[in-house]
Amino acid sequence: MTHLPELIQDLGYILMTAAVVTLLCKSLRQPVVLGYLIAGFLVGPHFPFLHTVSDIASMTVWAEIGVIFLLFSLGLEFSFKKLAKVGGGASIIALFEIVFMLAAGYLTGRAIGWSHMDSLFLGGILSISSTTIIVRAFEELGLKGRSFVSMVFGVLIVEDLVAILLLVLLSTIGTTASFSGPALFASSVRLVFFLALWFLVGIYLLPMLMGKIKMLLTDETALIISIGLCLMMVMIATKVGFSPALGAFVMGSLLAETREGHRIEKLLLPVRDLFAAVFFVSVGMLIDPSILWEHFGVIMLLTFVTIFGKFFSSTVGALVSGQSLKTSIQAGLSLAQIGEFSFIFATLGMSLGVISDFLYPIAVAVSAITTFSTPYQIKFSGVIYAWIERRLSPQLLARVNRYQRTVSQTSGHTIARLLWEEYGMKIILNSIVIIGITLTTTRLVYPWLFEQLPVRGPWLTFMGGAVTLLLSAPFLWAVVVGAPAHLQNYDAQTVNQLRRLQFGLFPLRLIVGMLLISFVVGHFAPLQTISGIVFIVLLTIGVFFNKFAEPFYRSIELRFIKNLKDKDLEELANKNTGPELAPWQATLAQFVVSPSSTLVAKPLHESMLKEKFGLTLAMIQRGEKRILAPGRDDLLLPFDRLHLIGEEDQLISAQMVIETTENRHDPLSPEAFGLESLLLGSHSHYINKSIRECGVRDDVQGLIVGLERDGQRVLSPDSAMILREGDVMWIVGDRGKISTLKKAPRL
Repeated sequence: MTHLPELIQDLGYILMTAAVVTLLCKSLRQPVVLGYLIAGFLVGPHFPFLHTVSDIASMTVWAEIGVIFLLFSLGLEFSFKKLAKVGGGASIIALFEIVFMLAAGYLTGRAIGWSHMDSLFLGGILSISSTTIIVRAFEELGLKGRSFVSMVFGVLIVEDLVAILLLVLLSTIGTTASFSGPALFASSVRLVFFLALWFLVGIYLLPMLMGKIKMLLTDETALIISIGLCLMMVMIATKVGFSPALGAFVMGSLLAETREGHRIEKLLLPVRDLFAAVFFVSVGMLIDPSILWEHFGVIMLLTFVTIFGKFFSSTVGALVSGQSLKTSIQAGLSLAQIGEFSFIFATLGMSLGVISDFLYPIAVAVSAITTFSTPYQIKFSGVIYAWIERRLSPQLLARVNRYQRTVSQTSGHTIARLLWEEYGMKIILNSIVIIGITLTTTRLVYPWLFEQLPVRGPWLTFMGGAVTLLLSAPFLWAVVVGAPAHLQNYDAQTVNQLRRLQFGLFPLRLIVGMLLISFVVGHFAPLQTISGIVFIVLLTIGVFFNKFAEPFYRSIELRFIKNLKDKDLEELANKNTGPELAPWQATLAQFVVSPSSTLVAKPLHESMLKEKFGLTLAMIQRGEKRILAPGRDDLLLPFDRLHLIGEEDQLISAQMVIETTENRHDPLSPEAFGLESLLLGSHSHYINKSIRECGVRDDVQGLIVGLERDGQRVLSPDSAMILREGDVMWIVGDRGKISTLKKAPRL
C-alpha cells in the first residue's frame, strides 16, 4: 500500500476543517480570521474529538512561510509614497496610540504579577491594530470613501512600519534578555540605516529591472520572480541579523513602487491566503480551554484595556493632529482591536522561549473578542459620538473646533522645513549610500578577493580604498556642495532664500564630508594617515571630480525621482482625467469641492491653489452657472466643480484637500441641503465672536451667505465680522442640523 506522508494528511485535515468553519463564519458575517482560529482549535491537541495534527514540525515551517507571505502582502499594500501622503496627522495618531498601549500593556502585566518579559511582550501584542479585520469591517459596512476611513488607513500604514521596528526590538530584547538602552538605540539606528539603504537601492534598481523584462512577464513568471525576490530579501535580512518577516515586508513595499505592483499583489493573493490560513490555524492550535478558563478574569481585563485604551489614545491622538471630534471618535473606535501582528509577536516570544505558555492563548482570546466587537464599534460610532458630544461643555467643544480650524489652516514653508527638505534629506540619504558602499566593499567584496587572489599585499588594500572612494565620489559631492533638487517648485523669493542658506551651511556640510571620508579611509588605512588622505581626497574631488561627479550624480538623482513618481503618473494617466495640453506636461482635471473641505468659504486667493500646488483654475462650474477665469475674490462653495490645470503629482496632492469629506460618497440630497435663517438669542454662544471663530460652519456643515442686522442686509459678510444678539444669519447647509441647532437651549 502506498504510504501517504503525514504532512499531506495534516494539510488535508487543516484545509477541510478551515473551509467548513470559514463558510460558517461568512454566513454569520464574522471575519474569516476568526474561522481559522476556531479551525486550529478543532484540529489541535486540546480538542480530542477530531483528528489531531501529527507533524507539528512541518506545520511550524508552513506557519513561518505564512508569516513571510503575510508580511510580503502587507508590504505590497504599504507603499512608501502612501506614508508620505497620509501626512503627519496619521503618524501622530499611530505613534500616540502605540506608545500609550505599550505602556498600558506593560503596566497592566506588572500590576497582575507577570514578569518583565511577559509584560513587555504584552505591550507589543496590544499596541498594533489589525489591518485585516478593519479592512473587512469597512467593506462589509460599506464605509470606504469616508474621511475617517482614509485617516484610519493612513494610521494602519504607519502602524505596519512601527510594528516591523517593534518586531526587531522585541527580537533583540528577547535574544539578549536585557533592557539595555544603548543596545536598543544601536539596534534602532541599525534598522533605520538598513531600511533607508534598501529603499534607496531598491527604488533605483527594481523599476528598471521590471521595465526591462516587462514584455516577458506572464502571470506565471511575474509570480515566480516576485516570490524569488521576496525570499532573496528574506535571506539578506537574516544575513544582517534581522527577522525574515522584515525582509519580506521591505521587498513587498519596494515592489509596490513599481508599475507591476498591483499586478503582483493580485497574483500573490491565492498564495498568501493559503499560507496565511495555515499560519492562523497554527495559532488556533495553541488555544487551551483550561488556560482560558484559568485566566478568564485576565482576558476580560486585557479586553477592556485594549478597547478603551486604544479608543482613548487614538481619539486623543487624532484631536492633537487637528481632526474634528467626530472623526477622532470614529477613528478611535475603528482601531480598538488586535490581530495578526499580535500573533506574530506572541509567536516570536514563544520561539525565543522568553514568554510564559499562557500568554499566547490569552492573546488569541483577546483578539477573538475584539474581532467580534469591532464591526459594532464602527457601526455605532456616530451614535457614540452624539452621546459624548451632548455631555461635553460648549466651551470645550468650541475650543476643540478652534484648535481643529487653526491646525487645518496652518501652511507655508518655514526655514527649518526648507532646510530639512532640500539639504537635510540630501545629506542623510547620500551619507547612507556612502556607508553602504563602504560596508559592502569591506565586508563582502574585499574578503572574497582576499581569498581568491593568490598574491596579496598592500596594493590590494590600496586598490580597495581607491575603488571605494571612486564609487563614493558622486555622493560625497552631493553631501558637500550639491544644490537643491526642487528649486522649480518654489517662488523666486524662496529660491533666493535657499541660495543664501546654502552659503551658511557649507562649513557644516564640509565637516560631514570629512567625517564620511574618514569613515571610508579608516577601513583601509591606519589612523595616523587618515588626516592627510582626507585632505588629498577633498582637494581631488574639488579639482578633478567636480566635472565628472556632478553629471553622474544628477543622472542617478533624476533616475531615482523618476522611478519614485513613475507609478503615480501612470495611475493618474489611466484615470483619463482629461486631455493633455501639449506642449506642456499638464492635464485638465475636474474635482468637486466637498462640504468638509478646508477650502469652503474661502476666496480664491486664500485657497493657495496656485501658490501651494502650482495649479491654474480655469473654470468654476456651480450648477448651471459657469465662472470662466474666476477672480481672486470669488468664493469656493460646497459642490463647486473646479476645472484645474496642472501636472499629475500636483493634481494628486490637491485632490486630497479639495475632496476630503466624511460624506464623500453620500452627499446631502437637494431636499436636505438648503438656505435657512438662524436668529441669535441673548444666550447664544455665538455672540461676541467673529464669523470665523464662532464654529457655526462646522456645526451645520454649511456656509454663512448673509447677515441681517438692524434692518440692514449684508451679503457674503466678512469672516472677521463680530456677531451680535438679534442678528439673523442666513446659512446654506444641512437643514436637519440647522433645525436641531435652533432647538438647542444654548442658541
